[in-house]
Amino acid sequence: MRAKDRRGARHPQLASDPVVHDLEALLGDRVRVDGAERSLLSRDASVFSGGRAGPVCFPLSTEEVQGIVKIAARHRRNVVARGAGTGLAGAAIPLGAPIVVVTTRMNRIRSVEIEDRLAWVEPGVINLDLSKQLRPLGFHYAPDPSSQQACTIGGNISTNSGGPHCLAYGVTSEHILCLEVVGADGEVMVLGGLDAEPAGLDLRGAFVGGEGMLGIVTAAAVRITANPPAVRTLLLGFSTPREAAATVSAVIAAGIVPAAMEVMDREITRAVENFVHAGYPLDAGAVLLAEVDGTEQGSAIDAEVIARIGKEHGATSIRTAEDAEARDRLWKGRKTAFGAIAQIAPAYYLHDTVVPRAALASVLEQVYAIAERFGLLVVNVFHAGDGNLHPLLLFDPDEAGVLERVHGAAAEIVRASLAAGGALSGEHGIGIEKQEFMSEMFGPDDLDHQARLRRGFDPWCRLNPGKVLPSAHSCADLSELARAGEGIWA
Repeated sequence: MRAKDRRGARHPQLASDPVVHDLEALLGDRVRVDGAERSLLSRDASVFSGGRAGPVCFPLSTEEVQGIVKIAARHRRNVVARGAGTGLAGAAIPLGAPIVVVTTRMNRIRSVEIEDRLAWVEPGVINLDLSKQLRPLGFHYAPDPSSQQACTIGGNISTNSGGPHCLAYGVTSEHILCLEVVGADGEVMVLGGLDAEPAGLDLRGAFVGGEGMLGIVTAAAVRITANPPAVRTLLLGFSTPREAAATVSAVIAAGIVPAAMEVMDREITRAVENFVHAGYPLDAGAVLLAEVDGTEQGSAIDAEVIARIGKEHGATSIRTAEDAEARDRLWKGRKTAFGAIAQIAPAYYLHDTVVPRAALASVLEQVYAIAERFGLLVVNVFHAGDGNLHPLLLFDPDEAGVLERVHGAAAEIVRASLAAGGALSGEHGIGIEKQEFMSEMFGPDDLDHQARLRRGFDPWCRLNPGKVLPSAHSCADLSELARAGEGIWA
């Protein structure tokens, strides 16, 4: 099939692009140029628009990714890698009609090496599918983003994703041992290694969280974690989010680091309970979902301490999941919370900042005040243990001018988080969303060193240009990107 639209007819304009000719020679009908597919892949799960995809490629192997990147280099075209498109910061949105490399068909678990506690996976492996395959062997993959039923390991590596259980187990970078990567010149690099202390610079650590600007992952050796012998999950209800946040800080101060500590406020708790019927208290102003694991005796002691601290901080109800099924229902509620928003509003903007645990309560109150000032409803779901806030600004996209208010409120939330000593992102990345705020968190020298690192991997700025770094510190000029995409790809 050559440069055909959805009706199967030859598309003469697109067929005239020599890039399409070369890509089709490499991939055949796994090159797509029709407007509908390109439009779909010009967005991700964020609220941001304005992307424009060029030819879309679906490689099956490292060699095919190499071929695509070498074709792009030969024709001086940019490349954007994309997984499942679940990202929320606009990092996968193609700017200026680049070649889009979709890695979802590279979805093999190549090997599981129990003795070495690692698995080799391709970037299109869905996060939860890996844990499902490992579970009968007594292991799992610890990073568990809320989108784990859909997101891919490659995308998790791109944004250094976290999840509820990153409090005890760490974010994605803690679980990546070695990466096979295709660089901007089309050559394969191996970053990191399987030794405890690989020789040389930690380029693996530099690469994870690079948002596709440093190379395209084609395989990864990931650390697998043994399933704990005992798990206890507690659900605590409080009158206010402040009490729940104070409980979190007190638990950590007591020397306990739970596997997870998640907080949801009143409105989202009610929506979740209507969906999963897991026993969330409908009269609570906020709930705290806390999970501890380890030995039977140790986890029991930790659970008792958390319950006691919760009571001391005003818990109105405390419940421990009686079995694995009840625990799964509670976590299903937390993991599907964003979908439950549809009961309240037709759309939402999910934000992502980090603040010190001690500042959680005060920043939360600022978030509610900011939303009220902009005439918006906000609900909060967040990784309380590590201070990772996820306010959801709810809105009706058909309401005139509402997006301007949403973005205005989001900007104030970012600035409130930074003023409290926080950071721009805990797990969603910078992408387009927080690009303009990078200069508010980092000084000129910091940004210059980040740009130098990027150029060290990609001197030509071909890979995912126009993201993360402010234009004054970026090697990519968006006006040049726009000109590159003029003409037949408009």
